[in-house]
Amino acid sequence: MDELNENKSHSFLDFAYQMYKSMKTNEINLVYEGEVTQEITKTFTSLTERSLSKNEESNMVQRKVFHVMVECLQNISKHADSLDGEEEKRGIVMVSHGKESYNIITGNVIKNEKVPALKESLEMVNNLSKEELGQLYRKQMREGTISDKGGAGLGLIDIAKKTGSKLHYQFKELNDQVSFFILTSTVKRT
Repeated sequence: MDELNENKSHSFLDFAYQMYKSMKTNEINLVYEGEVTQEITKTFTSLTERSLSKNEESNMVQRKVFHVMVECLQNISKHADSLDGEEEKRGIVMVSHGKESYNIITGNVIKNEKVPALKESLEMVNNLSKEELGQLYRKQMREGTISDKGGAGLGLIDIAKKTGSKLHYQFKELNDQVSFFILTSTVKRT
């Protein structure tokens, strides 16, 4: 039994070290996996704010990263589906930075039946110019209907508008019921 525990311990240490190396290589500053609540959003954004201040980022970059992160976390808390009957809205959030940009990467489970409509929304947003995004945002504010989740479809538009970058996304089918949705939002440092 001791040998089994020793092997588990050694395996976990290897995993922890590989994760550390991968985070350093990919310049990942913060990672969170778990239930996304209002309290978690406050804590995570506070940690990010400290990290940005420590890196002496401009106020404009700090505000954009902060705003995009809050929007992404709210999207998880409002729209994530559960895996295997779990009740909590779980997700993963990572913040990485390089010389030219910050990346806010989020992931959560989504029902397969929602994937086509979300893909369509993402493609539509990615195909709009900055001016068109602004017009669509204003139109949604005036005419948008509030969904059963409390949104008016503004989240993706707002993220694209704030970042000035295309939204990168992937869907990984987990089973015939759900997929894992990954969204990467990029904020340029200049």
